[in-house]
Amino acid sequence: MKGRGWAAVAAMACALAGIAPVAAQGWRHVGAVDGVEVQPNGAVVASGPARLRVTAVGEGVYRVTLAPDGRFDETPSWAMAPGIPQAKVGVADSADAVRVASGDVVAVIRKQPLRVEFADRSGQVLLADSEQMPMAWADSPHGPRVRSWKALPADAHFYGLGDKAGPLDRRGRAFTMWNSDAYGWQGTSDPLYKSIPFFIGLRAGTAYGLFFDNTSRSSFDFGKESEEYFSFGAEGGALDYYFIAGPEPARVLERYTALTGRTPLPPMWALGFQQSRYSYNPEGKVREIAAQLREHRIPSDAIYLDIDYQQGYAPFTVDRKQFPHFEQMIADLRAQGLRTVLITDLHIKHAPGTGYAPFDSGMAADAFIRNPDGSLYIGPVWPGDAVFPDFSLARVRDWWGGLYREFSAMGAAGYWNDMNEPSVFNVPGNTMSPDAVHRMDDGSQRDHRAIHNVYGMLNARATYEGLLKLQPQQRPFVLTRAAYAGTQRYAATWTGDNSATWHHLAQSTPNLLSLGLSGMALAGDDVGGFIGSPPPDLLTRWFQLGAFNPVFRNHAATDTRPHEAWVDGPQQEALRREAIELRYRLMPYLYTVAEENTRNGLPIMRPVFLQYPQAQAFYGNDRDFLFGPDLFVAPVSDERLDAHQIVLPPGEWYVFGTSQRQAAQKDPIKLDPRPTAVPLYARAGAIVPMQAVVQHTGEKPAGPLQLQVYLPKAGGECGGSLYQDDGESQAYKGGSLLRVAYACEVGRRGAMVTSHVVHDGFAPWWGDVEVTVYGVGRKPSSLRVDGKAVGDWSYEAEQQTVVIRVPQARRDWKVELKY
Repeated sequence: MKGRGWAAVAAMACALAGIAPVAAQGWRHVGAVDGVEVQPNGAVVASGPARLRVTAVGEGVYRVTLAPDGRFDETPSWAMAPGIPQAKVGVADSADAVRVASGDVVAVIRKQPLRVEFADRSGQVLLADSEQMPMAWADSPHGPRVRSWKALPADAHFYGLGDKAGPLDRRGRAFTMWNSDAYGWQGTSDPLYKSIPFFIGLRAGTAYGLFFDNTSRSSFDFGKESEEYFSFGAEGGALDYYFIAGPEPARVLERYTALTGRTPLPPMWALGFQQSRYSYNPEGKVREIAAQLREHRIPSDAIYLDIDYQQGYAPFTVDRKQFPHFEQMIADLRAQGLRTVLITDLHIKHAPGTGYAPFDSGMAADAFIRNPDGSLYIGPVWPGDAVFPDFSLARVRDWWGGLYREFSAMGAAGYWNDMNEPSVFNVPGNTMSPDAVHRMDDGSQRDHRAIHNVYGMLNARATYEGLLKLQPQQRPFVLTRAAYAGTQRYAATWTGDNSATWHHLAQSTPNLLSLGLSGMALAGDDVGGFIGSPPPDLLTRWFQLGAFNPVFRNHAATDTRPHEAWVDGPQQEALRREAIELRYRLMPYLYTVAEENTRNGLPIMRPVFLQYPQAQAFYGNDRDFLFGPDLFVAPVSDERLDAHQIVLPPGEWYVFGTSQRQAAQKDPIKLDPRPTAVPLYARAGAIVPMQAVVQHTGEKPAGPLQLQVYLPKAGGECGGSLYQDDGESQAYKGGSLLRVAYACEVGRRGAMVTSHVVHDGFAPWWGDVEVTVYGVGRKPSSLRVDGKAVGDWSYEAEQQTVVIRVPQARRDWKVELKY
């Protein structure tokens, strides 16, 4: 090796992997390549007994797998989605390297010593193993520890890993992947509830992704140990990772979600406002909350029931003393436009001989996890002693899914899988014994060390797939706390037990952006903070920010003061209602963005650099974000009284709902005094579909569909889209949907707005469209619809807007403004 002894490297590797230096001599690094086997999709190289396999698994996507003993673990990945397309691959073996080419990226396997690097076709290196530290492994009682070190450019930035605390950019910090019940977590807490070992590297607008597909306890160090390298590794399992090319960060995310799956289209009600508390009980309290939501005209679509609706906290039971008319209550809520979401934790009460059906049927099906000696693994959780389903078995997932039969028949609309890290009370690590045994469908076994990080995902999968079997025509809604890569195929998520502090309000944005960058687009937090009672202004600011979160749920612990919108008097209530109403007005736009996510993996809530990768001023911005492609949100997320400063993304932007237009510039916009609402901007060239306010998504909006058109400069790009269907069934998969593309053009003599129906398989709630055009500097001399002059339009000189109504607008049409 160059300039560094083996012992020193081993000591450093141990420090990075979190093990004691006394074991340093046990680390072994790959040496020189002494054999090459060319394969149709890549190559396998040998270095002593070790084998390294590099294969192209899709255009611009490579898999790198190290087998220290020469035997590759062929166990299927829990994370991978089925149907990954094959790539065209070219392999060339030369004296110094093996080159595997696919798409615009080449994987280069260096031979002296064995190192892997990825470069574009021009030769620009995107990611490379450290020359000083080749990949390594170390023996342990539970299998090899593995680690890889990569060269760290000075201008590299790193994003992802799910909802990790702290800034959005991970550079300079280290993280552990081990799903944990992190009650009361703070900005420096780690690990948290989820393990999503995927990140995006970004340098001067060029991005790549890396997914380390290892479900054991793993860790990432993004330059905390040294400014010369970053590293990742695990305490068990294989060194098995995917390199995902861009070059744009959006392209990386599109390819990553093609690998691990995309979020199914949610029911529209799940995008509405959701009211929750630990707990609303008894039944009368639930009905009271529903009545107050409607009395105060707080638009809302769901009420959650936490663990107190159950008999002795036993999952899949109902406390009939507190909820004597449970089925009727669910029906009555539904009649008010409110869906019921039930918590269904995975810890089944250990209750032999009591007639508790989930335990009895689980025992009959041999569904529960056992200790190495064959006895049941029993751990205390909410119901007391509990047993845990062995979700690694397909038959157990089927059994679990069947437990929802009665609740589905009662009319419950969604389910909340909490505590599924799994959380276990009063034991070391607050989770299941690492020696607990999980069985696999192929007859093999894994201990809990290997399954822990994927256990919550398998719980969510069992719930989702069970609901599809019970109600195949309905879109399931599942909310999970724990997750692994690929969980987006089954569930939405939230950031766990946050606190009612300004710090946590500000922290919610980088957490949710990171989840979106990690494939989990449907994510939210507990609006108002779960732990503690927020002051009125904090709660109001949280409602205002939450209105732009993909999942918008107000939730609080049982020992806090109420968090509902009306609790602090009419002035605060009005501000909170205004924020919620704006979300419902934007529902056509939001639903369209959610549908886009199902096709390309781009999140609903996006960091600016995802759409503007050259905008380096936003690489470290933890506050501001894009809501879909066309809206820029600059929330007030601290209690300071200073001027609120905003830096706009590249291009021109309108103050939302106005013709006030401003180009991005280096000097920030200063708003003083601070705005009472969230500053919101629309991209010049955006066409945003909207609607009148409704009290829930099942209510038909009054009046026409509303289109807000923000004119760009002459010759600038302009467009938008609309997606609609029935909002709850699977009929859209058969073509029962409406897809419309909008465009506009601006010239010296006027402007034109057009609509083109791309797919007409669904009759929407609207007939006419009201078009509001912003940025019209002078009154048009005439206005034509489909080539015919019309007089029923208005121009507001002060607002510089034109408003016209297009009748029977579910068709192709054209509006022309002439000066």
